[in-house]
Amino acid sequence: MLVLGDAHATNPENRDALLAAYEAVDPDAALHVGDLEYYDLPAPTWFVAGNNEDLDVVDALRDGDVPPDVRNAHLLASTAVTVEGVCVAGLSGNYAPTKYDCSRAELEGDRRRHFTREDVDRAAELDDVDVFLTHEAPRGLLSYGYGPGCEHVNDLLEATAPDLCLVGHHHRHREAELAGTRVVSLAPVWERYYTLEPADLALESHPTPE
Repeated sequence: MLVLGDAHATNPENRDALLAAYEAVDPDAALHVGDLEYYDLPAPTWFVAGNNEDLDVVDALRDGDVPPDVRNAHLLASTAVTVEGVCVAGLSGNYAPTKYDCSRAELEGDRRRHFTREDVDRAAELDDVDVFLTHEAPRGLLSYGYGPGCEHVNDLLEATAPDLCLVGHHHRHREAELAGTRVVSLAPVWERYYTLEPADLALESHPTPE
């Protein structure tokens, strides 16, 4: 299974890197942790929305509609799906303290990129999760002289107890064990792609072909 970090694929060079990763693996399925920005994909791909997306496309996918320019892109928004025998769940969006207690209907314009308490509560009810995808990092994974991340993601790890959590947004590879879960921040696609072995969730990193 192909696993991908941030793509920012409105940039042509980044899009080339994204498609090169698909070509290198020729996967039956792929997982993506947000900031995709390109939705006509070579293989079935389950992704969480990041803070940089076509939010009209994301809203349509939330509503179960598939725009005509979308192919093989499936949104995980506090939902779960079984992919190659692996239960994959996802929380779409990033955290904004001032918007967290809003309903999704109250989020307008660019603010649609955030997740809400309702989104987190719904994700926390998911059962038997093997892999959790999130764009926003939990606390305790990264450090820049301060501790970035969101405690609500930590709460989700406690509630859903996945074996593996894959994180986007920070454009760097980092690993930690939090609440008994292996948590991996993924490098962006123009640097690396990853492969995941469904049988044991072994994650391997590969340089993206030029």
